[in-house]
Amino acid sequence: MAEKMAFKAEVNKMLDIVINSLYSEKQIFLRELISNASDACDKIKYMALLNPELSKDAADLKIKISADDKNNTLKISDNGIGMSKDDLINHLGTIAKSGTADFVNNAKDNGSSVDLIGQFGVGFYSAFMVAKKVEILTRKAGEDKAWFWTSDGVNGFEISPAEKKDSGTEIKLYLKDDAKEYTDTIYLRQIIRLYSDHISYPIVLDLGEAGEETVNTGSALWTRNKAEITKEQYNEFYHHVSKNFDEPWLCLHFKAEGNLEYTGLLYIPSTQPYDLFQPDQKNGLKLYVNRVFISDKVEELIPNYLRFVKGIVDSSDLPLNISREMLQQNPLVAKIKNGIVNRLLKELKKRSENYDDYMTFWKAFGTAFKEGIYEDFSNREEIAALSLFASTHDESKLTTLDEYVSRMTSDQKAIYYITGDDVKILANNPQLEAFKAKGIEVLLLTDPIDEFWTQVLLKYKDKDLKHISQAQDDLTFERKGEKAKDDDLKALAEFMQKTLEGEVAKVIPTEKLTTSPVSLTVENGQMSLHLERLMRNHQQQTAFASTKILELNPYHPLIIKLSASLKDKSDLVKEMTLILYDQALIAEGEAIKNPKGYMERVSAYMLNCI
Repeated sequence: MAEKMAFKAEVNKMLDIVINSLYSEKQIFLRELISNASDACDKIKYMALLNPELSKDAADLKIKISADDKNNTLKISDNGIGMSKDDLINHLGTIAKSGTADFVNNAKDNGSSVDLIGQFGVGFYSAFMVAKKVEILTRKAGEDKAWFWTSDGVNGFEISPAEKKDSGTEIKLYLKDDAKEYTDTIYLRQIIRLYSDHISYPIVLDLGEAGEETVNTGSALWTRNKAEITKEQYNEFYHHVSKNFDEPWLCLHFKAEGNLEYTGLLYIPSTQPYDLFQPDQKNGLKLYVNRVFISDKVEELIPNYLRFVKGIVDSSDLPLNISREMLQQNPLVAKIKNGIVNRLLKELKKRSENYDDYMTFWKAFGTAFKEGIYEDFSNREEIAALSLFASTHDESKLTTLDEYVSRMTSDQKAIYYITGDDVKILANNPQLEAFKAKGIEVLLLTDPIDEFWTQVLLKYKDKDLKHISQAQDDLTFERKGEKAKDDDLKALAEFMQKTLEGEVAKVIPTEKLTTSPVSLTVENGQMSLHLERLMRNHQQQTAFASTKILELNPYHPLIIKLSASLKDKSDLVKEMTLILYDQALIAEGEAIKNPKGYMERVSAYMLNCI
């Protein structure tokens, strides 16, 4: 008895987007189905290593393509791992699980949403670009029951018990009237050779009375000589291993020899995946041992800050029966990881010499890459050297730390930075005024990770790295012009501190300001206002909240006038104090607690000016 089930929420909408977005790339559906079949063969091959009873199911693995031009159908079958009933429901009844809504929302806003396909695990559903109905007959290796799944891609799907002699999966497409070309064996052969020649299992094309033909080369691409591999073949393997549709920004194919031998074929995408910063994102590379698939996405082979790197590693020195626990403890895996990181950093250094090209990488993955400054102690300075930052030197171009150091003034003691949420807001922060006056460049850091790596990278090229609040000696310079009287300024600071009790701990004069009357800072060594704000936004404990300090510019006409007027106009000075404090909060990107009160005070001031 067939069991009818509905697709999960938004799947129908998603299917419509997939079909329309990929209309000009319809032939890609065959690549996706062949890629899935290859993965199924990989998995049964590995499972047979752990369970010898499955070895008979892992023999003579292959993928078979059969076309029926009379009935306008196309069949793709494999003798891989197969699927259980739960697999059919979980893998084909839902799409991308946590990512479906994101896919739909992104696709709505993306004119070329073809790049989104693959990022959300919807490759199988590309079949509905050419098929009006899809049937699946499958039996999971090690199980007795087989299952039949069918769907028109619109009205949900049906699952029923079935009979199947061997493990594996058979997908039958009932082609649309405008997709009859996919029953032409000549055309199918061209598509397979174009997109799937690298697949390591035989892809057999059924030629009817003429017999069968193995279409693909069938050798693992990474085992071949680099000189024999075309850019197109490298790109198609990238599509296979990453499930992405973009072109790779970097392709790195290498063979490590010596005490430890392994081959790597690694890629850096050109676009950021949707889940790059999702906590549950599974990272890692595919691991092979002597061309035998071992595990998908081995996290131990690559650090988290390089989680965007896709590809495979094939080693001849690891045991075939290596387990997850052994991967975590095996010293050879750690050595392979170090080798991979070193090669990637060297390649990034080469590519960084072309600024425009490197910006493609940096815009997509720079924020994640900077996590390495915090996480990877042994490569900390090298990662920092490859990082790009906004600065007060040039708003139109990011800078490196080496470039910053080369521009330091002769008497400058440190590399200075400020953190916040927005570059434009930071560039106009009052705390920068003295730095600008002395021609000292300041890095403008706006990523949350910047708050953390700056706590561990205390020096770069023997230069101290400091928040601008820690600057002292570098900012001493001769000031000219009228200055508030010392006694009046002291009285004003005490009055403002009392007025702002509970908001700031201190009100003090400063030499750091040139054009602004006030600014906010914190006690030296405490968390920045930006970090405190990040923690609040993420509902973290703020028991160790920073001590706010309001700094006064004793050379500013307003401060001079307020200090002189305190005795006679204390009520007005109190109102001005509240306005100045709110302005200091705004300059720091902080929210003011009483916007209505601020508006009323400013309005009253404006009214008096008319």
